[in-house]
Amino acid sequence: MALLPLTLAAILSLLCIQFVCALPLNCTSTPTLDISDSPSSSSHTRTLCDIIQSCAATLFACSWAAIHPNIPGMDEGRTTIFFRRLSIMVLALIAPELMVTWATMQFLSALKTADSFKKFHPACSNRTTEVTAMLPAGAALDTSHPSAPRVVNEWTVTHSFFAWMGGFMLYCNDRPPATLTPKELKGFIEEGCVEMPVIVEAELEALSKSDALSKGIAIMQLAWFTLQLVARYIQNLPTTLLEIDTLAVVALACLSYGLWWKKPKDVRRPYPVRWKKHDRSPPTKLTYEKSNTEFSLIGWHHYLLLVIYPLRSLMGTRVTISPRAVQEHRIPSLGGYDDSNPHDVNHIITLFVGCFSAFISGGVHCFGWYYLFQGHTEQTLWRATSLMTASASLPLLLIFGWVILLDIKQDSWVVRWSVATIAFIYIATRLTVIVLIVLSLQSLPTGTYDVVAWTTFVPHV
Repeated sequence: MALLPLTLAAILSLLCIQFVCALPLNCTSTPTLDISDSPSSSSHTRTLCDIIQSCAATLFACSWAAIHPNIPGMDEGRTTIFFRRLSIMVLALIAPELMVTWATMQFLSALKTADSFKKFHPACSNRTTEVTAMLPAGAALDTSHPSAPRVVNEWTVTHSFFAWMGGFMLYCNDRPPATLTPKELKGFIEEGCVEMPVIVEAELEALSKSDALSKGIAIMQLAWFTLQLVARYIQNLPTTLLEIDTLAVVALACLSYGLWWKKPKDVRRPYPVRWKKHDRSPPTKLTYEKSNTEFSLIGWHHYLLLVIYPLRSLMGTRVTISPRAVQEHRIPSLGGYDDSNPHDVNHIITLFVGCFSAFISGGVHCFGWYYLFQGHTEQTLWRATSLMTASASLPLLLIFGWVILLDIKQDSWVVRWSVATIAFIYIATRLTVIVLIVLSLQSLPTGTYDVVAWTTFVPHV
């Protein structure tokens, strides 16, 4: 997390590069066009500002609009929530592959929870049919009236997403509120300590700050950006490294967006669950009321775990509960999934999906293999970082495959140091890519400012 300010500064520099990148370079190894000669305004050309704005809007759609954060603490202010969201946004730009693994683990956990609730409480999928059967023939159930019967539809994946993102909070008379995991909620319902939450999927969608229209607009932005790059490739027009890197983020953002499609977005308040069994004392300690030992900082290994815990959380290997999350009565901002069994099939699927997404990202960066760089050193670095991005997941696949198959503890010192080393190499690789992108904007190849001639794709009679 300490690298977030540095990376954010590098990203912001991309937005201001048109003001500082007009210095000529004394390199003549490849034919280039200096941006000082870039066109100012024409219907058949584009400017550097146009390129940056297009990529910035697309990256915003990928990192801000596509991310579905967990429910914040009820007493947290807008500023705290904003900067937490901004930190996740920067993480999405540094390592978009981890957003895919995070979304995959949440999606698989939601599927498993939805199936579990249907089996243990089949009435929740039949109560709509029972109430409707009591109505006269041809009559429709009007749930808008205050006196209308409250109907619980089938427990859906949306309900499970809502539960895992901290959507159900337990209230007792003599204790502070506490967020429940789906397993805890299910156990209390079975024991008769709480009622089954009466909330339909439409109500959860109403709590979400995103609807089908806003999601469609974000997808159209991503699709339009991709279509432009495909058209430029067909017409043999060069693209910038910034556009290639943005395309890689777009490809992975589409995967995350699809996995989070049913997850409510930007919900600010959990649903209250009341403790009704007065003859039984409420639980003393719940899952999200105990912080992890890493934050005690007793041994040197705790400092190491504290540094790599965002990586571990986004990879879906373990949810790390901080003292701040316990104090604010919320779930971890990078949690929201089931990590009780690191050897189950969900973790294996997430591991392979993460490796596949890293391969996609590295493969897209390889589109710049023959880019006209200022010198041979920059070209070599870009090729090396592209291959490193595509293959960085292979050591993680071997490490966690070893952990899963041989039932090795994830907290062993070999796993800790291996993950920390790979994380350091990957972050250094991403920072190198950002620096190369900034340097490449100082002098772009000839033809970069030409726009796509869309009329050539229209058949003429």
